[in-house]
Amino acid sequence: MRRKGALPTKTCPVCSRPFTWRRKWARVWDDVICCSERCRRTKRPADPAATRWPRT
Repeated sequence: MRRKGALPTKTCPVCSRPFTWRRKWARVWDDVICCSERCRRTKRPADPAATRWPRT
């Protein structure tokens, strides 16, 4: 058994929060991008200023 601190981590591109490896992701860890189903559905960048239209 591993300690929780020794598990691999990634950063979610949607919410910019770190998330750790889960047992159900053991076979697909390389393909996991988002931390949750909610982030996967929204798929917005973490910086809302980057998606705003320039005001004229």
